[in-house]
Amino acid sequence: MCCSKTIKAAGKNIRSFLLKLGRKNLIVLLGSRGYVMCGYLNLKAADKFGDLAVKITGVSNIREALRARVHSLSRAAKRAGIKKGQAIKDVLKIIA
Repeated sequence: MCCSKTIKAAGKNIRSFLLKLGRKNLIVLLGSRGYVMCGYLNLKAADKFGDLAVKITGVSNIREALRARVHSLSRAAKRAGIKKGQAIKDVLKIIA
């Protein structure tokens, strides 16, 4: 199962994706400057490619992802002013 929907943040669109993989879901919130990813994705790879990426954990759907807080982040995300523990709703305004 796969689903996608658009979320508004800072007047811009964020694309949200949920892909069922086995017993868990892969979740991505994608903005024009960067993305929020669940634990399925690799933060070291995001750093390697210079991506502005934020990792969240313990979420199983888009609603939970929007309520989450930053677990860890790429170097590019740190340079953009994002901090560990920051609310994802605030991060979306930065990556939109």
